[in-house]
Amino acid sequence: MPHWSSLPRRGWGFASTVALSAVAMALVCVARDVPPVSETFPPELVRWVPHAANPLFAGTGQDTWDRQIRERGYILREGDTWRLWYTGYNPARSDLKLLGYATSPDGIHWQRHAQNPVVAGAWVEDVCVVKHENVYYMFAEGRNDIAHLLTSADGLHWQEQGGLDIRATTGQPISAGPYGTPTIWIEGGTWYLFYERDDRGIWLATSRDHRVWKNVQDEPVLARGPDAYDRQAVALNQVIRYRGRYYGVYHANGDAEWKGPWTTCLAASDDLVHWRKFPQNPVIRSNDSSGVLVDDGQRLRLYTMHPSVKLWLPENAAGRRD
Repeated sequence: MPHWSSLPRRGWGFASTVALSAVAMALVCVARDVPPVSETFPPELVRWVPHAANPLFAGTGQDTWDRQIRERGYILREGDTWRLWYTGYNPARSDLKLLGYATSPDGIHWQRHAQNPVVAGAWVEDVCVVKHENVYYMFAEGRNDIAHLLTSADGLHWQEQGGLDIRATTGQPISAGPYGTPTIWIEGGTWYLFYERDDRGIWLATSRDHRVWKNVQDEPVLARGPDAYDRQAVALNQVIRYRGRYYGVYHANGDAEWKGPWTTCLAASDDLVHWRKFPQNPVIRSNDSSGVLVDDGQRLRLYTMHPSVKLWLPENAAGRRD
């Protein structure tokens, strides 16, 4: 490649035009508060606009078991049916966080199941649902943020399988205390479990039988900070594979007492262990968290689940997957 000094006058003019155009684009991004994009973080993953009907789904506000909803719900689209598992509660009745179920023909209009809650008497919160070899696996928090597993043949009737057995790299059980927001990725016969401990970081453990898990390393694979937006808390909600990379949707808080907004953020990885945060995080700066991405057949949609279910669409047609 020639040095700039060896370019002819015409080359100088072209180079200047390109440089000025780049500066102009950067200024436009700053003026509009629009995140710049890159190959690693394409626009359809970082530029979102809210749906006009938001919120799409929320607590009833009445004296029902799901007067309020909270934490991560999970959405799977199966053919023409959209399925939502969510956590409802009513502090006037009980401190239990219970599992609800709703369906939709379009991912926008939702109908609660007539026999909710679908798991009675058990604490099921902050759920991640995957379907593998015709079995539904639900990884969830139980009481005191202890992760546990439920399984189902139809996604509606669930059987408790007990708490997750997570080991350090030495093979010894991890220290006592909470381990929550379990997030699952399955690839090549290996199950990858991401979990947080008091939102102080995101750890990764693997398993071949989804029962005994061993840490890949005993330090977080995604740590808090150093930027202000996630300096105090992080938790991973979902991992997807998109255009040859892994992407993690996580939520974060920058307030020492967690009184600030819980925002939605994005990170990328080539190996599930080493993660790079989007430099202009958060991608959703309002108090809307516990996000999951769902492919509607043409583009990815982003749903945030806490404190209500909201839909975010790609800013422009670049998000379409025609």
